[in-house]
Amino acid sequence: MAMEEEEGAEAGPLAIVMDVLPPRMTPKEEGSLPYLRIKDQTPPILTKAIDALHRHKSEFFEKHGEVGTEAEKKAISLLSKLRNELQTDKPFLPLTDNCLDADIWNKYLEYHHTLLNENNKKISWFQSPWLYVECYMYRRIHEALVLSSPISYFDVFKESKERNFFESQEAIKTLCSYLQDLKERIENLDEKQLKDEFFKLFQIVLWGNKCDLALSPDQSIPQTSSPLAVLEDLKPFILVNNLDFLWSLLISRKKMRQETFSVTRVDFIMDNAGFELVTDLVMADFLLASKLATEIHLHGKSIPWFVSDTNKNDIYWLIEQLKAANTKCMSECGINWECYLKHSWIYQDHMFWTLPHEYCTMSQVATDLYAELEKSNLILFKGDLNYRKLVGDRKWKFTVPFHQALNGFHPAPLCSIRTLKTEIQVGLAPGQGEEITDTDPQWMTTGKYGIFQFDGAL
Repeated sequence: MAMEEEEGAEAGPLAIVMDVLPPRMTPKEEGSLPYLRIKDQTPPILTKAIDALHRHKSEFFEKHGEVGTEAEKKAISLLSKLRNELQTDKPFLPLTDNCLDADIWNKYLEYHHTLLNENNKKISWFQSPWLYVECYMYRRIHEALVLSSPISYFDVFKESKERNFFESQEAIKTLCSYLQDLKERIENLDEKQLKDEFFKLFQIVLWGNKCDLALSPDQSIPQTSSPLAVLEDLKPFILVNNLDFLWSLLISRKKMRQETFSVTRVDFIMDNAGFELVTDLVMADFLLASKLATEIHLHGKSIPWFVSDTNKNDIYWLIEQLKAANTKCMSECGINWECYLKHSWIYQDHMFWTLPHEYCTMSQVATDLYAELEKSNLILFKGDLNYRKLVGDRKWKFTVPFHQALNGFHPAPLCSIRTLKTEIQVGLAPGQGEEITDTDPQWMTTGKYGIFQFDGAL
């Protein structure tokens, strides 16, 4: 894992470009979305993390004795202190754990100190870039557990992720059944029929992204209706639909491969666990079964992140649940996916995904990860957080081209698959954003609208 030290958050040749970029989103302005999210939605996340530790007190004692009990108290104390720092807008503190990324985080903090000290400002919860603030909070949650050995392994968000899976059982069963049936007849589909299935499953992947526990810490958002039945009704809410580009890229490579025996690699930069993770794995399964892809790479988080983000434990837990299901289609998916993870799907995590950096810095900060993504034929970036990091969490005009907003991040053809939950969107047609605002003022924050936004050569 070759992480490189960053010479400031916007180092090297990027610094010249960055001077002309729009300002970042910040929680400075009272009443703004970033302000309200930090003020009203992040303290309950910390409270629920504390509650999760309380609920497992006896488990920690049974496993570790008094040492476990003291570790639980220490973790709760650290999280309570963190919550107070947030609510009183205290300055950011350096990390004190010994994790590999701690030095990178602390250098990032030093860099922002350098920037803001010139204007006599502080790096604090309501005075710093919003993306940095949110990432910093989740990294501090991780620090609290790391410093509380021997319970450092504990995922304070695990129960929330599992609840979303259990509450979405009927939708998961419908989707697994559909996949198994589709795979049985896939060899007999003509190109038009295969394209229809491709579009249908990608739309399920999109709307599966509606669930985000970081935005609704007090409730799971289960998928209770059939994900297939509502697709036609949801089509008008897809603001940018570049699925034709994805289809053209993959089908042309499939035809070429019949002559050249080349590889088609698709990478999923995953977002939420639970139902959304099922939709991702269904899509991965379909891409291999249809021979539209020959190699699947799944990228998750290395630590618990933004409440519901997928990590390795979440994938293996989900597969075990499916294998144990009483419904044949679900158990078959679980058995198949376990086999694929051993033989044909490659799971990867990298600390860069849990840093506060925009993706335009990846080629400097995480050269090994950027080089790995350059091997891909198509990278699918799932969800809102990935979009914010792709375009820098900045106040872009709606009509700025996606390619421009990526600010030099072009490792391979890529597509953002996202339901909108923050006030950032580029690549719209002239007047499109304003027209929606007139009829639906909250359209950017409810998850009601979605995009398939592509960048790359075909």
